Amino acid sequence: MTQAPARPTASRRWHDREIIALALPAFGALVAEPLFVMADSAIVGHLGTAQLAGLGVASALLTTAVSVFVFLAYATTAAVARRVGAGDLKAAIQQGMDGIWLALLLGAAVIVVVLPTAPALVELFGASPTAAPYATTYLRISALGIPAMLIVLAATGVLRGLQDTRTPLAVAVAGFVTNAALNAGLVYGAGLGIAGSAWGTVIAQCGMAAVYLTVVVRGARRHGASLRPDAAGIKASAQAGAPLLVRTLSLRAILMIATAVAARLGDADVAAHQIILSLWSLLAFALDAIAIAGQAIIGRYLGAEDADGARQACRRMVQWGIAVGVVLGLLVIVTRPVFLPLFTDDSAVTSTALPALLVVALAQPICGVVYVLDGVLMGAGDGPYLAWAMLITLAVFTPAALAVPWIGGGLTALWGAMTLMMAVRLLTLWLRSRSGRWVVTGATR
Repeated sequence: MTQAPARPTASRRWHDREIIALALPAFGALVAEPLFVMADSAIVGHLGTAQLAGLGVASALLTTAVSVFVFLAYATTAAVARRVGAGDLKAAIQQGMDGIWLALLLGAAVIVVVLPTAPALVELFGASPTAAPYATTYLRISALGIPAMLIVLAATGVLRGLQDTRTPLAVAVAGFVTNAALNAGLVYGAGLGIAGSAWGTVIAQCGMAAVYLTVVVRGARRHGASLRPDAAGIKASAQAGAPLLVRTLSLRAILMIATAVAARLGDADVAAHQIILSLWSLLAFALDAIAIAGQAIIGRYLGAEDADGARQACRRMVQWGIAVGVVLGLLVIVTRPVFLPLFTDDSAVTSTALPALLVVALAQPICGVVYVLDGVLMGAGDGPYLAWAMLITLAVFTPAALAVPWIGGGLTALWGAMTLMMAVRLLTLWLRSRSGRWVVTGATR
């Protein structure tokens, strides 16, 4: 790999170019993902309230199922990037193929579970009697596309590890356009209703998976990597992903607890919470893009046994995280009066959300550093530490959040607890980054 310049200024510019080149396309791909659900909602919404409610329940279940397996992208990125740094592209792509085979196996397992249990899952999520049939229909059909969704995750990790975030952006945009066109045609043109929307999503996801597989298979043939499933490699991919699964489940638990507490505070509070949570997710895309760049860059440096380069890149990305966090925080403060009316004209919801949004704004620099260090440690393959750190965070957040209805402070106090959660994450990640124990060089950790 090409070494970064020795002079501090030149080195910063070098890292800046790398970060921007990887982060900007990654941000575009991340933003494109929720557009799938938005397109489905816009089209299905004209069928009726029951259909839209059914879509909402089914989409929540699908999003949860797929997000649990996001480690397929994260673990694969780190493993592939290390081998790229070591100059072994054959092993890098072979590692990626192992991740893709794991995704296919997990996707098949999810189908086996979801198809027979779809009605029970819909009922568990509280769908009304009128919405439940539509939710079940959408869930059962869309579940057939889960293997393709997981393949997309794993293959995205392969390309990120190969330092390519532009191809995932192109595939995500093409997938969104295809999904919207298919949904409109099948829902209204073919008269399939909500089932048409589900089939359109399945077809679009399968098309995206096919494109990714074509790219990866070509790379495998070019470098002589095997396409056959390797039991040892698949097992290694699963073992690398297991700690990240714990991390993801802990984070999902935190978000569910926060929503449950908001619901206990009252209707205005839970409505304001959902608005703020949507903004929080949007802000996270910008910060997560830097984290994705961190995964790819750090993994490559460590694979090339360039510990100093990895540390320099980490420091520069932390600076980026702080800067972007400050900018995002200022934007939240400035745009509050404009942002809230886009979602509600209820003065009770607005007055509840305004002070909580200030807390969110002040937390953004903290979030910036957390996302960056999270990406750095993922790129270093430091999954076990990330799992323990998130379990500690969950243990601190849970009593703080559950105490909000008793101590008062409403939604602002709840988002104070969310900020506490991010502060705990910052502490645990900063201590690890300072220790240097994450700096383990070589093609494998």
